[in-house]
Amino acid sequence: MNIVLKISCPDQKGIVASVASRLSNLNCNILESSQFFQPDRGTERKDGVGRFFMRIECSVAETALADLRSSLDDFGREFSADVSTTSDSQVVRTILMVSKFDHCLQDIFYRVRTGTLPVEIVAVVSNHMDSQADAERRGIPFHFLQVTKENKTEQESKLDTLIKDTGAELIVLARYMQILSDSFSSKYRGNIINIHHSFLPAFKGAKPYHRAWDRGVKHIGATAHYVTPDLDEGPIIEQDTERVSHACGPDELVRRGRDIEARVLSRALKLHAEQRVFINENRTVVFEE
Repeated sequence: MNIVLKISCPDQKGIVASVASRLSNLNCNILESSQFFQPDRGTERKDGVGRFFMRIECSVAETALADLRSSLDDFGREFSADVSTTSDSQVVRTILMVSKFDHCLQDIFYRVRTGTLPVEIVAVVSNHMDSQADAERRGIPFHFLQVTKENKTEQESKLDTLIKDTGAELIVLARYMQILSDSFSSKYRGNIINIHHSFLPAFKGAKPYHRAWDRGVKHIGATAHYVTPDLDEGPIIEQDTERVSHACGPDELVRRGRDIEARVLSRALKLHAEQRVFINENRTVVFEE
């Protein structure tokens, strides 16, 4: 079987050699390997300063898997490392949250159906009824959780219960136009991904593409990031932009913007699901294929 090994630890000598030796001793074959050193802010690289990140895909006999995990536990203690192992065939159980605009939702539906996005959609949650028929036609449970100032805490409690009941590992805000509470965002830090246009902080609020057109903006784009209590300022996973011209009216900017949002969000989900993203404080380390 093939597994993905993720390692994050303080930088020091011997990390790579120790990992390679442990894999070799158990006849594991390395299929893909990426590593990165992030120095502490304001320092030059030197021994023991900064953080080291490593992602390895390798093949391992199922009979050796328990021994490998035991060896990696020893490695974690020796190097003060965060270590995880995941089967490369494992799909991530995911809850999609959406409001009225469903372009990101529909894109994810298509990519999951065609096998290009390794997630399992266990539920769709919305504060509107618009996407109910599409979800249920695909056999996906739909949950209508209308949110007001008065019931926000109650509805988040229901969402929390749904996450536990479905075993969801990831929550995706696929153009969900409600702000999650600080406590909820903190509880699921690293497990909630959001998408928004890349005009922030310039054009906050309603109709950002129209206001961008008013200012003659020549690039539009989208940002996918992890959700934190700092609104729209969590660690960025993926971004993209597209050049536009004076000939593009506001509606054309909206159309192009939605296309960028959909593909950026799906790329971010794929990177997350394939265990290619490390959160490093308010930044990310992303090992692409």
